Amino acid sequence: MTMWTVIISIITLIVGAVGGFFAGVWYLRKQLEKMQNDPEMLKKMAKQMGYNMNNQQMQKAQQMMKNQNQQFTKGNNRPGGRR
Repeated sequence: MTMWTVIISIITLIVGAVGGFFAGVWYLRKQLEKMQNDPEMLKKMAKQMGYNMNNQQMQKAQQMMKNQNQQFTKGNNRPGGRR
């Protein structure tokens, strides 16, 4: 094995890890956007986690997700919305 093979392997690993991270973040955000618009998907996820949500709780969860999504799009990435 030459030195260039090792260097190219390491660079490829780093680029793949960074690319995979950003692809995962993009995919997760898309799934959260879908959940905002589809109450059945949100209800299904809650049930998998062991929660049964009534309509009022469902509306509150959707509103919280919508508000959080708006904060992220404005660039405020800190929890609680404070800087």
